[in-house]
Amino acid sequence: MKKSSLISIAALAGASALVLTGCATDNGGSGGGGGTASTRACVILPDTESSDRWENGDRPALEKAFKDAGFEADIQNAQGSTDKMATIADQQLSKGCGVMLVTDYQGAGVAVAEKAKAEGIPVIAYDRPIPGVDYYVSFDNVKVGELEGQAVVDGLKANGVDPATAVVVYMGGDPSDGNAAMFKEGAVKVMEAAGIKPAAEPTGVWDTEKSATNFEQALTSLGGKVDAVWSANDANAAGVISVLDKNGLTVPVSGQDASVAGLQNVLLGKQTATVYKPFQLEAKAASDLAIKLLNGETPTADKQLDDGTPYIAVTPVLVGPNEVQKVIDDGNAKASEICTGEVAAKCEELGIK
Repeated sequence: MKKSSLISIAALAGASALVLTGCATDNGGSGGGGGTASTRACVILPDTESSDRWENGDRPALEKAFKDAGFEADIQNAQGSTDKMATIADQQLSKGCGVMLVTDYQGAGVAVAEKAKAEGIPVIAYDRPIPGVDYYVSFDNVKVGELEGQAVVDGLKANGVDPATAVVVYMGGDPSDGNAAMFKEGAVKVMEAAGIKPAAEPTGVWDTEKSATNFEQALTSLGGKVDAVWSANDANAAGVISVLDKNGLTVPVSGQDASVAGLQNVLLGKQTATVYKPFQLEAKAASDLAIKLLNGETPTADKQLDDGTPYIAVTPVLVGPNEVQKVIDDGNAKASEICTGEVAAKCEELGIK
């Protein structure tokens, strides 16, 4: 599946735009869900390293949605193992699934989807694209990248640095994650339009320690000179920032997830901004879709990937220091966790509570 172009990927205005109709659609024959006997929702989450959202946010939100709708849910985490993802899928399928909702991990979701579809079970790719599924539910990933790229450009301009001559390092995500390509597509589109060209681009990862190692090597190769870093998420940004701190450097750094560490770095001025993706909206869109399938309906979506997969896109938001309170107000972060140590003074200054 191509990741570099999406059809009609315009951001949806809010939850009201996540409307799934009951009209028929061509989804490869297995998307209707009417032929499956089981009413269990089978869910496989990817890991606990790329983000703490999977266990702390998505799991309880999905569990509640299915329970409230009267359906049993089997939600498990692959714990960063492709083998474990395959084992979980086999176990779930042996017990019966009415729908399979999978967040891919290093391509393991492809085999999971193939096995489920072979049994006539509709498959939803959750947050990360998987070739051959019936539906894809995620945030507008190209838009995420565009917001990240704009944060880098704005940060350079605020520092009086010409983007066209800036030394910028690209720290992308794991290339096996289809979303990583979309994040990069959006970021590069904005950054290159401003004249930015990557001075170094290590292999992408979703790992703080590996990101730190990769960035340190890149910084050394650049003679210790860097003006900005495009980082695909907060975990990678944390690794980058640890190296910048060690070298007494502060430059614009992007990120996403609005994690506690990311929000702290934003407040401390070490990270320019983080892209906020309220998991509640994504979980609601996915569970609404799955419940329709469990009820035997054949939903459609307003968007699609360029392989024709129906795509429900949720709108992300850029968060700088002045927007941190919104994340707290939404219940997706706690001031008591963010406003600790040296961050406390900044929280008091901005009235964050």
